[in-house]
Amino acid sequence: MRLPRSLQARLGLSLGVVLALMWIAAATVTALIVRKEMSEVFDSTLQETAQRILPLAVMDIVNRDSTNVTQRLAQLRNHEEFFIYIVRDAEGRILLQSHAADPSVFPAYEGRGFSQTATHRLYSDAALQDTVRITVAEPLAHRAQVAREIELGLGLPLLIVIPLAFAAVVLAVRTNLGPLRRFRTSLEARNARDLTPIPTDDLQAEIAPVAATLNNLLGRLREGIEAERSFASNAAHELRTPLAGAIAQTQRLSAETTDPAAKARAADIEATLKRLTRLSERLLQLARAEGGPLRLERSSDLRMTARLIVEDLARSLDPGRIALELPETPVLSDLDPDAFGILCRNLIENALKHGAQDDPVTVRLTEEGVFTVTNGGPVIPKETLARLTARFERAGSTNDGSGLGLAIVSVIAERIESPLTLTSPPSGRDAGLEVRVQLPLNGTEVKPS
Repeated sequence: MRLPRSLQARLGLSLGVVLALMWIAAATVTALIVRKEMSEVFDSTLQETAQRILPLAVMDIVNRDSTNVTQRLAQLRNHEEFFIYIVRDAEGRILLQSHAADPSVFPAYEGRGFSQTATHRLYSDAALQDTVRITVAEPLAHRAQVAREIELGLGLPLLIVIPLAFAAVVLAVRTNLGPLRRFRTSLEARNARDLTPIPTDDLQAEIAPVAATLNNLLGRLREGIEAERSFASNAAHELRTPLAGAIAQTQRLSAETTDPAAKARAADIEATLKRLTRLSERLLQLARAEGGPLRLERSSDLRMTARLIVEDLARSLDPGRIALELPETPVLSDLDPDAFGILCRNLIENALKHGAQDDPVTVRLTEEGVFTVTNGGPVIPKETLARLTARFERAGSTNDGSGLGLAIVSVIAERIESPLTLTSPPSGRDAGLEVRVQLPLNGTEVKPS
């Protein structure tokens, strides 16, 4: 038998089984002791009966006119006679017997004391120099019946006591393990980014050190992650000014020189610096997505943010490169507009950079808070789709992207507990990619659509 993995179930089952076995063992030992004592009591009753009846029988037989007549005692009332007896002389003739006595039950007299046949327990005694002999018999079936009644009296209550004991054990275990169960629930309810300490005030002494060690580990892990995030954010922020200066100097150098080779080299340096600038911006966005609050106590219309982002990106693109579809009614959400702007911009830039250049990028926001960005291009295999949200993953693209766009979107979606779905090809199309995010509305919990 395989024990359950739950500590509560194991304790309840083991304690219940041990308690039940102890009750059964106690009842069995009690039954054996009672059976032994009962046999001694019945034997004593046999002996007492013989010793009380024998003097009376002797007086009755001595005062008779004839000793050759068997006298059977008359029955005063109907009753069940458990003890029967006969009185015999030295030759074995029956002189006196109880009304229910059957002479065939009694064996030949073999002396004083106890004896037993297949059906009866007997006690024999004698008087007048063994000339008057009495034998008292009790059916063994009577003793067996009494023993069964005693055993049933001991066993039947166990049918009620044992289930009640099981219920009491389970209730006691469940009550005492309540703090541990709440500790486990707190752990299960946390996501990978919640590293705050877990309350351990009411935990049992055996579990408290484990919880304290776990909280210490969470604290060290939180400090390490915050230090790493702070370093990335500060480094990216500090790089912005020197990078801008370096780009300006490179552009000035390119404008001042007349050497074509120097101009080409300056252009390469400028392109590299711009890529580094975009990377630093992505790192800042990633730090913002990982560390800052993403849901506010107030709601805003997501349509305004989406429209601003699309208009800003469309200024440097051909007309019709981005198709924006917005509902007529406001889409109110407690999602931070800055966080939604980061998500929206990264998805659109990713679609513009890696999608087909002759196919417009469709940006759609529905009344239900479903935000989708669809672009053309080749079909992306499923195993590649699963890697696209990893950091610095470009899925084999030859573009100079940072590989952080979808990773930032994935972090935001995970922190606001919104489903992020990548589909290739999109529904109703033969090729391309669709990224779909279900956004929270009016501070409500996000439900997968």
